[in-house]
Amino acid sequence: MESRSASVPQHSTHGQRRGALTWSLTAASALIALVLIGPLSYAALALSNTDTADVRDISAADGDGTGGDDADTPTNFAGGEPLNIALIGIDSREGDNAEIAADDVEGMRGDTTMVMHISADRSRIDVVSIPRDSRVQIAECEYFDGTTKPGWTGKFNEALWSGGRYGDRGEGAACVMKTITELTGVDFDGHFALVDFAGFEDMVDAIDGIPMCITEDMYSKDANLDIEAGAQVLDGETALAFARARKGTGLGGDGTDLARIERQQELLTNMARKVLGMNLLTDTAQLNAFLRAALDSLTLDTELADPRNVIGLAYSLRSFDTDNLTFYTVPWHYPGDDSTDVLWTEPDASLMWKAIVDDVPVGSIEDGSTSAPSATATATPEAAPTISPSSEATPSTTPSPERETQQDILDTCEVP
Repeated sequence: MESRSASVPQHSTHGQRRGALTWSLTAASALIALVLIGPLSYAALALSNTDTADVRDISAADGDGTGGDDADTPTNFAGGEPLNIALIGIDSREGDNAEIAADDVEGMRGDTTMVMHISADRSRIDVVSIPRDSRVQIAECEYFDGTTKPGWTGKFNEALWSGGRYGDRGEGAACVMKTITELTGVDFDGHFALVDFAGFEDMVDAIDGIPMCITEDMYSKDANLDIEAGAQVLDGETALAFARARKGTGLGGDGTDLARIERQQELLTNMARKVLGMNLLTDTAQLNAFLRAALDSLTLDTELADPRNVIGLAYSLRSFDTDNLTFYTVPWHYPGDDSTDVLWTEPDASLMWKAIVDDVPVGSIEDGSTSAPSATATATPEAAPTISPSSEATPSTTPSPERETQQDILDTCEVP
């Protein structure tokens, strides 16, 4: 029964937004980069101001909360098991975000959420975007004080607003994860990264920009975007504008949030490619600048915020190839009722989620088959190193895939 009084103003979630999707992009950028750039400096992680929240009890996910016994030793985090992480964008106007945002609507508002699936054998990372305007059944939200808010049918982004109506980001994330689990069967075990966009520009500038292939001139007055076609290295301000732009010329699509997903996924892919191509571990100042920008903008569950777990996860992904980092969007269509909602297209959407649950490549069901392949046995990843993160030893003899340089990425650009 609901008895708690909201301390955050309630508001319509149907109004026009600016900057949608950028915050999920930041979460994915930060988290993917963190788990892929190798055994990170414990000190760099420990110095961050990352907010944390343990929401397993109210997100209806199982988990024992163990994160290792030795405060200095990396764990074998989720070793041998697939890992699902909810990357949740928050459209906030608090703090530094108010200087970037163009409106003054208060409260916690949801944007496009991404489900990041890391395979049990650590060979694949599939990221599935959920359009914020998806018409779905919102789960009953649970709060830390034991009260609840009944579920209803509405736009998917309302789940974060409902869960976070008292201003607690952990409660908001829990309602989003519970909604996804009830819709899809994907279990997160309470793992999430919730982010706003204040740190995005700093993240990009910390790695000296993102290389992109711009296929045609782009201009958007609202997003303050004006770039020419060709190979470009986007600085933080321009990358944010590129991610935010909805109306203008050269942007593609029809001016909706859905039209921007492919463009933003390309931005995220190239950010991951550049980070992996840089040996950040040899540049302490640049590593710390990137980590601070990434982590200071995040709210993580307590296990993901544990440096020992992040280092252990990074170790298990030490041989990851970015060719196996793949982005998808839930198959969708317009309902034809003059609303701004979108509906998930069946059976394609269910097959996509079944692939995630079964830990098989999402791409394996894209050939139109009527069922996702059965899960197959996978190799169990090696245990995380039982050494201090500060050790100079290199425990792995597994060869790493060849990494691209920024110039390699730019050289592949072809403008029609």
